[in-house]
Amino acid sequence: MPLGKLQSQLVQQLQTQGRLTYEQVDTITRRPDEISGEELDKLLNGTFAITSIQLLVAKARAYNLAPFFPSRFRITKTTFERLPLDFCKQNICLPVGFAGDFLLLAVASAFEISVSQKASELCGKRVVRLLARESELREKLFVDQSSSSGFDDVVSQIDVDFAVEEKDSTSDDVTEESAPIVQLANRIIEDAYFSGTSDIHIEPWEKNVIVRYRIDGVCQEKLRLPQKVGPALIARLKIMCNLDIAERRLPQDGRIVFKQYTKKSIDIDLRVSTAPLNYGEGMVMRILDKQKSTLPLPALGFSDANLEKYRECIRQPYGMILHCGPTGSGKSMTLYSALGEINSPEIVIRTAEDPIEYTLAGVNQMQMHRQIGLTFASALRAYLRQDPDVILVGEIRDKETAGIAVEAALTGHLLISTLHTNDAPSTVARLTDMGIEPFMISSSLLCVCAQRLMRRVCKTCRVQYEPEGREKDILQNAIGWSGPIYKAKVKGCSKCGSSGYKGRVGIHELMVTNNELIEAINKGVETAEIKKIAMRGGMKSLHQDSLLKVKDGLSTIEEAVSTVPVDLI
Repeated sequence: MPLGKLQSQLVQQLQTQGRLTYEQVDTITRRPDEISGEELDKLLNGTFAITSIQLLVAKARAYNLAPFFPSRFRITKTTFERLPLDFCKQNICLPVGFAGDFLLLAVASAFEISVSQKASELCGKRVVRLLARESELREKLFVDQSSSSGFDDVVSQIDVDFAVEEKDSTSDDVTEESAPIVQLANRIIEDAYFSGTSDIHIEPWEKNVIVRYRIDGVCQEKLRLPQKVGPALIARLKIMCNLDIAERRLPQDGRIVFKQYTKKSIDIDLRVSTAPLNYGEGMVMRILDKQKSTLPLPALGFSDANLEKYRECIRQPYGMILHCGPTGSGKSMTLYSALGEINSPEIVIRTAEDPIEYTLAGVNQMQMHRQIGLTFASALRAYLRQDPDVILVGEIRDKETAGIAVEAALTGHLLISTLHTNDAPSTVARLTDMGIEPFMISSSLLCVCAQRLMRRVCKTCRVQYEPEGREKDILQNAIGWSGPIYKAKVKGCSKCGSSGYKGRVGIHELMVTNNELIEAINKGVETAEIKKIAMRGGMKSLHQDSLLKVKDGLSTIEEAVSTVPVDLI
């Protein structure tokens, strides 16, 4: 196949510079097989002896950029003042100077325009891009900065300000109003945001306070702090979300509106939960990015068949749609996406949420306040008197809420909510345990969608192979197919942060009611039998859907099996 337009520009530029002869250019362009940009670079480096510097200069001229050599650049304390180090590490870019209202930014790719746009938003200046070799940028960002995790200056200041002998050390050595603690709290949140973190865990241990980030569903340690810093850091974060800093014996919940505490253009809220642990108070913060919009339903990972069935359910005039799965399985995003699809001026939509994670235009949303008696049940009662067409309830937690939800579904409303169960069929048993009569469940339930989030294998460095033995058997038994699939590269690549995985995709188990299922629910049959009936009716289990994602090259069989267990029936 002929070279792409950009590859042709590069080859022509090398010919113009006298680095390639006409015959060599003809040899490259006449190659019968398709060649990627990375493969072309290797070919030019190896076969045609083009040096890395010559290649960089040619690329820069071909793409109308100036070349830049990071090895000659010296990083100082002010380098990352306007553009945080963690943002630069995540996007492989380096701020190398300012010229009036312009930021000079060295980048590894000429085609990722979004990096310069984000950098412009962060620093408030227009960006001029310079082209540099990725290996040199990585060396500057990761090797030269290996002694600085982005927190060392703050932690060092804490140690200087509050270094005392162990015998004199008390929890009052560091206070929540001290400047380093304020900086540290902000830095942790900013760093987590730029790293793509969903949850920040602050955990007191016997001798340290550990800060961990959950990225793409996997926790990783980010920072170790002296044990004496813990109470002040927690207190500072409590002040930011208006919690009682004197109450350390009971769990508390709050919310941080972060733009009130930073000058950077980071518009996020954090859902905060504290808990008394054996070595002190711990805290978990869920990042809610208000700049992100809800995704359309097709972008959530639904298979074509499941998407068609789900869309049919959310367009019903009345009934109950339930989503189940653990915390962080993508339930809220699916609910918001469903509301976004059916939202129109002709439909009245009311939501009762704890907390309100995203604000939806044209939808009336209510924040729960259990301290004053505003619960899901009381909100539901109020909504039934407000002429709604669609009601979203954040979670069905108790018999009272479940009873009113079923009543709403039976009286001409479409009710959408979540429930904590492992899979779709066990939802029926959960509602029965809450005291809901089986005939009420069967007559109100439209569908149950169980879901999980599974890590996507990196498209850049994934490795194709033919499954054998146990892996082949799992694929054959679950989806009746076996063929080439992908696995993650051991050390990954620059695109996926050396993990082999980048991003996540949803897997779904959609149980839509039919006559046979309604009859089984009324008879009170066991969960295993309900699952068999649902699968006869066309339901794909979580395990089957995860392996279909493996078949499509979206993830790996290791990730599929570790996310959901193999079906027993």
